[in-house]
Amino acid sequence: MRKLVYYIGVSLDGYIAGPNAEVDFYPVSNQMAAWVNQRFPETVPTHIQKLVGLEGVPNQVFDTLVMGRGTYEAAGASITSPYSHLRQYVVSSKLTADDPTVTVETGDPIELARRLKAEDTGMDIYLCGGGKLAAALLPEIDEIILKSYPVVAGTGVPVFSGHFRPTLFTPTRRESFDNGAQITWLTKA
Repeated sequence: MRKLVYYIGVSLDGYIAGPNAEVDFYPVSNQMAAWVNQRFPETVPTHIQKLVGLEGVPNQVFDTLVMGRGTYEAAGASITSPYSHLRQYVVSSKLTADDPTVTVETGDPIELARRLKAEDTGMDIYLCGGGKLAAALLPEIDEIILKSYPVVAGTGVPVFSGHFRPTLFTPTRRESFDNGAQITWLTKA
């Protein structure tokens, strides 16, 4: 069975983005970027892949992406297919997508996750964000790959934004980088 993996960057105080979807405050180093690009090239948006030499690089971990409306809209109005190298699903009851490579799911995100996870073939499913969608999908998240940055945001989009629902995950691996960031793999206990 395929896994639903929440692969996300987070500040010390638990925010995945600033109040206006900013992510440029994360201190990314060349060492960390090279490491991530080698192991998770498909997590780099298509228009950025061209700029950093990843265009045409095969997917390593994910072939499908699920994101919320806020994450999709943060890509900008001129980018209708931010991850054209993946199957893209946007969970939203209000959005319409004008791109045939993007599927808008208006129904229950849990049902979408279960349907995708039950597919016979394919790689894992990349839960790209945001915090409300991650909270809604928490029962279906099999693994979290958490990029922890040594910065306090103060406010913004929380990594999970939902109801009180304690869910135990077990750390299984950790990588550290020269910018003080760490990537931790956590599996559902």
